Amino acid sequence: MDYRKDTGNKGESIAAQYVIEHGYTLLERNWRYKYWEVDIIASKKNKLHFFEVKTRTNERFGKPEESIRRDKMKSLKNAAEEYLYQHPEWKYIQFDVLAITLRGDEVREIFLIEDVYF
Repeated sequence: MDYRKDTGNKGESIAAQYVIEHGYTLLERNWRYKYWEVDIIASKKNKLHFFEVKTRTNERFGKPEESIRRDKMKSLKNAAEEYLYQHPEWKYIQFDVLAITLRGDEVREIFLIEDVYF
């Protein structure tokens, strides 16, 4: 497994644990439809949350959240639309970003950006 994929998988596992510990109900991990993907789908207080998770091991190329491009957010939106089509019971949704910085296997920082609008 390549280094970037391994780092991403670690970050997604940390993110899943984070959302559970912060009162969310984890519904999906790596939910896919065609070529779109949502890292984490969770619910909290009758609202559906679509999480994009970004993980970095250093800040040489910037913070993890700075690497999210417009096309990635458009893809996340498209995936969310399909998920909502398949699960029409949800009325309220929110897009969030979980930015995780690791130092080795240890978490250096977890930064939650809530209600991202794009």
